[in-house]
Amino acid sequence: LPHPFPQELEEARRWEGARDVRPLDGNVRRWGGLLLPNNPPYNTGAFRFELTFSPNHPLEPPCATLRTPIYHPSVDPEGRVCQPLTTHVHWEHTTRAIQVLQDLLLQLDSPDPQRVLRPDVAREMQERPEEFRRRAEEHTRLHAEPRPDA
Repeated sequence: LPHPFPQELEEARRWEGARDVRPLDGNVRRWGGLLLPNNPPYNTGAFRFELTFSPNHPLEPPCATLRTPIYHPSVDPEGRVCQPLTTHVHWEHTTRAIQVLQDLLLQLDSPDPQRVLRPDVAREMQERPEEFRRRAEEHTRLHAEPRPDA
């Protein structure tokens, strides 16, 4: 299967949900960029992500990780993300890289209590939403990158 990386990269670069999407260290199988959440408590910052493609892409799913620390129920302290779309069970070889990034952004914008890697944060979000929001905002202020101007 010829690899459609150039089109996929172009598509991701045009998408308004991210900035600065590009191969890292000249490696077309590792992309980096900044995700720009739309909703509080994360929309005051930008979050660096990495998308790594398997040599068997698109037959195997890519893996998205967040390099910027985030206080979120679906992202563990190492930046691993609970993303069903990229599990072998759900992966479709027709899924585009941009869809993986859109799914990730949607998850930052509306945390899903079913996708949990940090049960303590998920519990706090459901039982003490104000406290969760305050912590997540503070965490974003301390760790997130400044949002680039359009």
